[in-house]
Amino acid sequence: MEKKVVVGVIGCGCIAHAAHNPSYMNNPDVVIKYFCDIIPERAEQAVSQYGCGIAVTDYHDVIGDPEVEAVSVCTPNRMHPVIAMDALRAGKHVLCEKPAARTYAEAKEMQAVQHETGKVLNIGVVNRFNTAVNKIRELISAGTLGEVYHVYVSFRARRSIPGLGGAFTTKEIAGGGALIDWGVHYLDIVMFCTGDPKPVTVSGQAYSKLGVDMKNYIYENMWSEGTKDLNGTYDVDDSVTGLVRTQTAPGVWGPTISLNGAWAQNIGPHEAYIDFLGDQAGIRLQYGGNFTIYGTKDGKLWEETPEYESVNMFQNEIDSFVRCVRTGEKLPSHIDQVIITARMMQAIYDSSDAHAEVRLDW
Repeated sequence: MEKKVVVGVIGCGCIAHAAHNPSYMNNPDVVIKYFCDIIPERAEQAVSQYGCGIAVTDYHDVIGDPEVEAVSVCTPNRMHPVIAMDALRAGKHVLCEKPAARTYAEAKEMQAVQHETGKVLNIGVVNRFNTAVNKIRELISAGTLGEVYHVYVSFRARRSIPGLGGAFTTKEIAGGGALIDWGVHYLDIVMFCTGDPKPVTVSGQAYSKLGVDMKNYIYENMWSEGTKDLNGTYDVDDSVTGLVRTQTAPGVWGPTISLNGAWAQNIGPHEAYIDFLGDQAGIRLQYGGNFTIYGTKDGKLWEETPEYESVNMFQNEIDSFVRCVRTGEKLPSHIDQVIITARMMQAIYDSSDAHAEVRLDW
């Protein structure tokens, strides 16, 4: 019988409890040895809830244990590069939640340490393990859409700023707001489905408008409301727009990408979709749901919403991570792929700060 993979979960907040912990518990090849959080009660609650592991407050206790082979980093963004790089250098494989880091420079440093150590560094871009997303990628690769010339991204909510005044809305901790929190998922889906083209020119504008007056902010819903602090900080973007031109090879233009995103806007309908526009057909993916193909057939307009069996993307992500720890295979969520999205988001923020288009050299 093959030895189980011993893991530690660092950070026992929302994403750990919603995804990492239950997915590890469902994997028969894993044992969780540590739950770590700077708030002792959170780590202790995880031990009690899952009936296993040791509660600790210092992540060095986790990465210093020779039995531990792999860790999940589920902390606020500020600590992602610090803990991930320390863990890699301690000989551990790492699954780090998205975004990889607050800035592209930090993500590049993480990539360099991964190359230096040779250990696994995957980022929690979980949609790369989503059934619908993978089917769209296959359709695009097979030429079903023809030339995909443009992708439109919309992730907009009326008023849904998470954890107002806390870590989510503090730039020094999170690195940004709506773009880095929500947009990272949407843009990464675009990159994955279209073959990870290189962003070449980027023009964007980020806005911090609706959440600034925190005490008078009226909201529809609030993720992580338990971290709300109306005496805290709000210095991140609550909406963003942008246009990205890409290349698939030097001198070969890929699809353009346009985006409209908002944690909070004074428009009612919530939008969460991606449109892949091809010259033969198009696809609209409802984020977290199904997709519809639009085209023509036999001289008529045609559309279809395929039916298929879906897997739980978080379970698929964790199972794939555990598998690659044993096999050494390079997953689609490897830092080498995901860093392209990090560079694109950085360029959107840089363009916004400069009020000018940014050109990237590769």
